[in-house]
Amino acid sequence: MKLLKDKILEEGRVVGEDILKVDSFLNHQIDVELLKEIGKEFKNRFNNKKITKIITIEASGIAIATLAAQYFNVPVVFAKKTESRNLDNDTYESQVHSFTKGITYSIKISKRYLNEEDHVLILDDFLANGQAALGLIDLVNQSKAVVEGIGIVIEKGFQQGGNLIRAKNIQLESLAILQSFEEKQIRFK
Repeated sequence: MKLLKDKILEEGRVVGEDILKVDSFLNHQIDVELLKEIGKEFKNRFNNKKITKIITIEASGIAIATLAAQYFNVPVVFAKKTESRNLDNDTYESQVHSFTKGITYSIKISKRYLNEEDHVLILDDFLANGQAALGLIDLVNQSKAVVEGIGIVIEKGFQQGGNLIRAKNIQLESLAILQSFEEKQIRFK
């Protein structure tokens, strides 16, 4: 997706050898017009799939999923990372290790919002080692729903996540795939 790649080159900042900061437009401050175009692109790439729900993980995936959902005309369900007294007790639960934060946490979705009748599109901002996507796949599998595909805004092609998902024969659509950050220069596949 040229618009996204141009934005990454213009505003993305490489930190260390494996972190790309896109907080100026994707996961801190949000460029709503760009996210609308991202939503349209996901709709185009998954247009042949029967989608009844879009799921993601709080917090960065929520804006992406919400703007995409308007083109699918389906609800968004997000897996919660934090304990809350107002979260149903009857939940699907999985463990996810965060590459960025270096911690493992539980993610939960209420059983009220995901069931065997659902056909799910998983959306998220980044795919690095694949742990968030695998955790969401696990939640969908627990509910006996069908994973129709996974949409990722930015995939780090030099890490294992994409290969792990593709090995599961799930349609994976990444809008920008990074090849490397050599000498702090962003290179796409």
